[in-house]
Amino acid sequence: MSESPTAGSSSAPPKAMLMMVGSALCFCVMHALVAKVSQEVPPIEVAFFRNLFGFIVLLPAIIRSRFIAFRTTKLHLHAIRGGLNSVSMMMFFTALAITPLAEATALSYTAPLFMTIGAVLILHEKIHARRIAALLIGFLGALVVLRPGVVPLGLGPMLVIGSTVLWAGSMLDIKILARTDSSLTIATYMVVFLMPITLVAALFVWQWPTWEQLGFMFLLGACGSAGHMLFTEAFRHGDTTALMPLDFTKLIWASIIGFFFFGQVPDMWTWIGGTVIFASATYLSYREHQIARRTKIATQTAGSPASPETIAPELPRR
Repeated sequence: MSESPTAGSSSAPPKAMLMMVGSALCFCVMHALVAKVSQEVPPIEVAFFRNLFGFIVLLPAIIRSRFIAFRTTKLHLHAIRGGLNSVSMMMFFTALAITPLAEATALSYTAPLFMTIGAVLILHEKIHARRIAALLIGFLGALVVLRPGVVPLGLGPMLVIGSTVLWAGSMLDIKILARTDSSLTIATYMVVFLMPITLVAALFVWQWPTWEQLGFMFLLGACGSAGHMLFTEAFRHGDTTALMPLDFTKLIWASIIGFFFFGQVPDMWTWIGGTVIFASATYLSYREHQIARRTKIATQTAGSPASPETIAPELPRR
């Protein structure tokens, strides 16, 4: 088993870099499949099947753990996360049905910006001038993509932004849960809560999918699970500073897939704004990683055991 990068390292082996690029591709394929299936099946129903098939993929790991994954003292926080995640996913899937893939991808990079604001307001984390500047630059990038006053603000982009705000709240919840619960427990309770919530919402617009549509939804669920695993493994073997820039390939993949399968051509402003947002989000994720590393080193120096669970920097990966 490969060793994790040493503290202070800013490198990543080719294997980790390929995993990061592969993760970006998996998520873009999932988003494209959501956009395709949502033309025939209500997006909220697609969200339910995404969670159902995600649970089926996760079930072997739950069984192998002898159901230890269900042990938690923070059930209320898991419930809050499930509620935030459910609404976020349904909003994002609805947006994918009516928004060009590249534009939705570019706007989704705002998640770390909202997460930083939430960390200051809710977790009372300190924020300094450089992080404030990165936030302002990131939101400037979002304005470049949206161009309010120049082009009408469509429902799709607004749903992406709203979804991203809720997703950021979900990630703050995970930061708290990760102090006591394992990654498997967090992932398990996510699908446990998301399945019934999205099912209830889907019942209001339910239509029975065909076998072909079920096949596409199973495939998008598999792509989502593969993307999560590749993303996690990439950060297990490589450093944040080396891997995060590769997440920008999502915008490239989204543009290619959108062009060949949907005839979508992203405009110059999507590329410019997306690049600005991504640069800001990457810096904020890097700062978060550096702070977490210093905290861990300080804890170990003080003689307290560090938590075995780590959370990789997160972008919206629904």
